[in-house]
Amino acid sequence: MPTLDQTLDEVLTLAAAQFKVPRENLSPDDDFFQKLAIDSLQALDLLTRLENHFHVELPDYEMQGVSDFRTLASRIQARL
Repeated sequence: MPTLDQTLDEVLTLAAAQFKVPRENLSPDDDFFQKLAIDSLQALDLLTRLENHFHVELPDYEMQGVSDFRTLASRIQARL
């Protein structure tokens, strides 16, 4: 099983690729809505991609209020 840091790194790498931003511009505590300039529909697209990548399902109730990469990675990590 990957560590939280490895999961976080993969989350950041996948988000950078999906939204075509340099990976080095993203940090764990960034608000992904602001940093990626995305709306809730685009965030759902990212979430779906992450669920498929990690082979997990993240219930909506667990994702409410999550807007930074670190928290997102920790929710994924808890499901691995």
